[in-house]
Amino acid sequence: MPPPFRIGVMQLTMEPLDEMVASARAMDEAGLDTIWLAEAYPWWRKHGMESRSSTVASAVIARETERLTIGWGIISPFTRHPVQVAMDARVVEEAAGPGRFILGFGTSKIFLNNAVMQTNKTLGPMRDAVEIVRGVLRGEPFEYQGSAWSASVPALAPEADTPREVPPVYVAATAPRMQALAGEIGDGCLTPSITTPAFVKYTRENVGTDIDIGCTIVASIHESDRDAGREGAREIAGMYLANKVQNIQGAADTLLELAGITQEEIRPVAEAMERGGRLAAKAEVSDALLDKCKPIAGTPDDCIAAIEEYREAGCTHVMLELWGDRRQEQIRLFGERVLPHVR
Repeated sequence: MPPPFRIGVMQLTMEPLDEMVASARAMDEAGLDTIWLAEAYPWWRKHGMESRSSTVASAVIARETERLTIGWGIISPFTRHPVQVAMDARVVEEAAGPGRFILGFGTSKIFLNNAVMQTNKTLGPMRDAVEIVRGVLRGEPFEYQGSAWSASVPALAPEADTPREVPPVYVAATAPRMQALAGEIGDGCLTPSITTPAFVKYTRENVGTDIDIGCTIVASIHESDRDAGREGAREIAGMYLANKVQNIQGAADTLLELAGITQEEIRPVAEAMERGGRLAAKAEVSDALLDKCKPIAGTPDDCIAAIEEYREAGCTHVMLELWGDRRQEQIRLFGERVLPHVR
C-alpha cells in the first residue's frame, strides 16, 4: 500500500532550544504531521550558530507536544554506536508515546569533516546500523557481526518497564546505491536540501519500491506578497548552496545537475557566505537561481501549486525547510491556508 501523503518541517538544531520548542508547539497546533530534527554540526559555528544534539532535543520536543511525530532527520551512524542509538530511541519513544517517532540515519559528510573522519565505506556501516538498532529494539536476544559494527545484547526481560515499539527507520540518501539500499532495508528514504521534483523522480526510480520518500525543500510563505514569501527560502537556499560547495562537493553533483545548477553558478554564494555570513549569501541568490531550487515559497497559492508538483513527481512526505522572519506565523499560515488544499 502506498504511504500516506504527509507534510512536516525540517528543523535545524542550531538554534536555542526554547526557539525550537516554540516552533514545534506551533507545528503541533497548526496540524502539521512531523518535525524532523536535522542535526547541525560545528560547521555552523563560523556562521554565528551552535550545533545541538538531535537525540536530546527530540526528547524535549516530544514532551512539549501532543500529536506531532518527531523524526531524526538525520543522525549519523558514525557519531554513535547503533546500540547507543537504540538506547536514545527508547527515551524519545517514552517521551512521545506510541507512533510518534521516526528514526532517521544518514552518513553526514559535514560531520565526518568536522570530526576529521574519512571513509569511503558507507553502505556496509548503514546496513549494520539499521540491522543493529532494529535488533536491539525488538527486545529478543541479539547477536550480530557486521562489517563496521557488531552487537551482543541479551533479551529484554518481560517485566522491564520500557516501550517496546520498533520505530520506522529511514535512510537519507543522495547517491543511487544508497538510495537503492534505502529501498531494500528502510521504511523510508530522505532526500537532502535543494531537492527538486526532478531529483524526486530520480530517487523514486532508484529506491524501486513504494516506501515513503521524504523530501527536504526550502520554503517560506507570506499571506499575500509573493516576493516577501520567497525571502526566507532565498536565505536558506543560500546557506545550503554554500554548504554544497564547501562541504559536500561531489556528493551533490547529481542533485545540482538535475536542478540545472552549476558549481560556477553557486561559487559566488559560497564566497559571500564565508565573507559575510548567511545574509551576504542570500544577496547572491538571484531569482533565477532560487527558481532552479524549486522552493515551496510565495503566497499560499504558490505553495499549494509547488506541493502538488512535488507530489506528482513521487514525493510522499514534504519536509519544509522554513527560514526567515515570522517562522511561527509561517507555520500557522501553512496550517490554515495550505494544508486543507493538499490533503
